[in-house]
Amino acid sequence: MRTRVRALVAGLLLASSAQVLRADEGMWVFNNLPLKQLKEKYGFAPSQEWIDHLRLAAVRFNSGGSGSFVSPDGLVLTNHHVGADTLAKISTPEHDYYKQGFHAKTQAEEVKAPDLELNVVVAIEDVTDKVNAEVKTGQSDADAETARRKAIAGIEKESLDRTGLRSDVVKLYQGGQYHLYRYKAYTDVRLVFSPEFDIAFFGGDPDNFEYPRFDLDVCFFRAYEDGKPAKIEHYLKWSKEGTKDGDLIFVAGNPGRTSRLNTFDHLQYLKDASFPFTLEMLKGRENFLLEYSKKGEEQARQAKEYLFGIQNSRKARVGGYQGLKDDAFMGSKKAAEEALRGRIAADPARAAKYASAWDRIAKAERSAAEVLLPSSFVNRGSAFDSDLFGIARTLVRLADEDAKPNAERLREYQQAARKPLELALYSDAPVYPDFETAKLAHSLAFWKQKLPDHPLIAKVFQGQTAEETAHRLMAGTKLADVAERKRLAQGGKAAIEASTDSMIQLARLIDPDARAIRKRVEDEIESAEAAGYAQIAKAAFEEYGDKVYPDATFTLRLAFGVIKGYMEGPNKIAPYTTFGGLFDRAQTHNHQPPYQIPQSWIEAEDADRLDLKTPFDFVSTADIIGGNSGSPVVDRKGDFVGIIFDGNIQSLVLDFGFEEMVSRAVSVDCRGIVAALRQVYQAEGLLKELGMGDH
Repeated sequence: MRTRVRALVAGLLLASSAQVLRADEGMWVFNNLPLKQLKEKYGFAPSQEWIDHLRLAAVRFNSGGSGSFVSPDGLVLTNHHVGADTLAKISTPEHDYYKQGFHAKTQAEEVKAPDLELNVVVAIEDVTDKVNAEVKTGQSDADAETARRKAIAGIEKESLDRTGLRSDVVKLYQGGQYHLYRYKAYTDVRLVFSPEFDIAFFGGDPDNFEYPRFDLDVCFFRAYEDGKPAKIEHYLKWSKEGTKDGDLIFVAGNPGRTSRLNTFDHLQYLKDASFPFTLEMLKGRENFLLEYSKKGEEQARQAKEYLFGIQNSRKARVGGYQGLKDDAFMGSKKAAEEALRGRIAADPARAAKYASAWDRIAKAERSAAEVLLPSSFVNRGSAFDSDLFGIARTLVRLADEDAKPNAERLREYQQAARKPLELALYSDAPVYPDFETAKLAHSLAFWKQKLPDHPLIAKVFQGQTAEETAHRLMAGTKLADVAERKRLAQGGKAAIEASTDSMIQLARLIDPDARAIRKRVEDEIESAEAAGYAQIAKAAFEEYGDKVYPDATFTLRLAFGVIKGYMEGPNKIAPYTTFGGLFDRAQTHNHQPPYQIPQSWIEAEDADRLDLKTPFDFVSTADIIGGNSGSPVVDRKGDFVGIIFDGNIQSLVLDFGFEEMVSRAVSVDCRGIVAALRQVYQAEGLLKELGMGDH
């Protein structure tokens, strides 16, 4: 990792100081694509029709990932690990779809997801001027940010009322711009097909963020409207030829979060405070979940999807942390920042407008370090790791927030967010009391370990151990019952205040402190960051215009690159893997988990149905990050050629800067998907719907 970070530094120095986009860098918003750059480098500039078609075919999953429509009848393709939350929720001890896979041969057999929402971007509008118009000259950062929040609430509600579409105002360039995204939402979503876990995540945690890979990380859902499959005009046609080494490809997805525009002081805060604490918490939860899984097959089934998410997050942050700890990397960021500040300081007019930005952010990060632990444990609720606590907090706050004017509510309780909130609140996903109790006990113990003198500890624990406290809280709640949640929500504040439910009482107990911490975070940290980064963004726009892309925000972006292998030390890593390589790798590891091939694949190989030369996974130089999982990969024609499911280990510092020498995006090849559906699963109906039934 350290050698690769050194290679990244030279490129960052050039890119950060001159803001010249190199190679295939960028997670571009669809209303500002680098068409000139594409034309000059690749001789290809997509038409507006091409762009709109891809935008309308791309899908965002509320569970945290991406996907795409691949048939006119609402068929959606994403990753198995993006669909894993739903797979776990619809599974039972008798039918573990997460582990064993699922195949609905008819639409009648498709299983409804309990709380899944798919979003398709139908319009993007720059509302920066509308948001900032509410800010008055001379206002403090906190008051200015409050004014912006009220403006955003009004914009979102007006858009929702006028169009009926989900409407989210998104902050870009850390406050330099605000765009209104309107989404068509699908909330009746049903599972169609998923492979076995052992082939979807072949190689398990050891191979996660590694390459070569041999994973069929795919999952098919179907969107419904009015009880019938949704009729989709814009869907991706399946490529019959696939790709070859060197081909230009595009990725349309929803990268979650990057920090490439962060100041040096902001990165220092992440390195010194945020990342170490987060990694400690994730490692503790991982160890707890591994031990819980050893208690039995059913416990392992209940914990498996959560464990995967924790391990994935932990490994991703380890890679980013290594980049932040590299002196050369941090030195390059500091040098680039000082160069920009020097150019601003040399111009008195620009200095008056922008010079204070970095100091404002530095002060905010000092406050962030002070409030990090109480904010995590109490404000964000990591001390109370239970789905039922999350439900209780939502109910308590819903009663309080509904009594306020819409613009004064917490954002997640405003009218524009009501449908997604209720979808989650009234989900009939199963609740496992023993698992919830164990999770809660572990998180309570970690809270007490890290903040033993926190004033809420005595009130929550009541002289008991973490385990005793968790058992008491779980024994006294009825919130696993959806009808009880609806009763409390409908009863409003009176019902909440009268409730003797232990989780409701817990949420009410900590809410004043949680709100106070949140207000401090918003007033001292987020508002100062917004003001400071808005200044920096304006300074950057003066120098470079909109040739700089914004950091990722879990909104739709377009990335591009080429199919290309790389060097790992003295070893040349080929861009493609094959079915044959899967069996070779399993043999190398004596077919032991996590290198155990499912019986369905072994039977297909024994019956000589498998073509072992079939391309399975491939790598490209496309610029991606977490949240891009499930993103469709398309060629120049806009045809589907693959699906993103990972990045290699060298890509993990892409949070903070781009590098193309060895960082790679990892995808499942369209040819591997079709071959598996045909040769292993004999899913002829699905193949026909994809337009591949006769091939």
